[in-house]
Amino acid sequence: MNEAAPLLAVEGIAKSFGALPVLLDVGLAVEPGRIVGLIGPNGSGKSTLFNIVSGFETADAGTVTFAGARIEGERPHAIARRGLMRTFQLSEGGLRLTAIENLLAAAMDQQEHRLLASALNPRRVLAREAANLARAREALGLLGLSAVGNEYLGNLSGGQRKLIDIGRMLMARPTLCLFDEPTAGVNPTLVNTILDALKRMNREEGFSILIIEHNMRVISEICERVYVLATGQIIASGTPEAIQADPRVLDSYLGTAPVGGPATRRSA
Repeated sequence: MNEAAPLLAVEGIAKSFGALPVLLDVGLAVEPGRIVGLIGPNGSGKSTLFNIVSGFETADAGTVTFAGARIEGERPHAIARRGLMRTFQLSEGGLRLTAIENLLAAAMDQQEHRLLASALNPRRVLAREAANLARAREALGLLGLSAVGNEYLGNLSGGQRKLIDIGRMLMARPTLCLFDEPTAGVNPTLVNTILDALKRMNREEGFSILIIEHNMRVISEICERVYVLATGQIIASGTPEAIQADPRVLDSYLGTAPVGGPATRRSA
């Protein structure tokens, strides 16, 4: 049986900032319906690769193909409209909007702000608005944030803001979600909530996911395939189990374990 064509195919990506090479001939793929991990030391180029894929930076060389179309060089909003969206390491959003307002703002193809549509078909507009509100309340419940739905985003903890990032994805319903360290700086209880939300997005709603993460428990629990980026190059790829046993990965990122002992990640 032939494998499905990749939803996202990154090939030969190179990027330098001045005389400093950051990415060198990087390639990876995400198949439809899969969760794929991207790991590596800080400074290895992971976020730069996300920036290129999502249109916030331009590669010096290489191609990015999403859903069969070349998208390198397109603007971020155009790529998002195609169904590829991403989060950032630092979650900000609308700090003076409430949690539920942040989610409502992420809903796609809203009609209530289009005067002609509102005038010609008010029932349809009201129905869409009600559906978005129901979806936002459902997302808050899934993320354990129902009690803070009317709190300003600026009053929420860093972990709660990360959850709001996931909620925005639930509202926008992209085909592919790029998550940049969604559990960084998050307490263990919220990490479990984030894990559960990502699993539901993938298994129940069909989201494909590419995730940058340093927490190997997260990677091992949800990813089917993992790419390892070090010094701007993909040095290994495979299942989480294979990656954690790969000598190249142990040497460059995870650290060397004593016989019979657990591997300890080197400081990045």
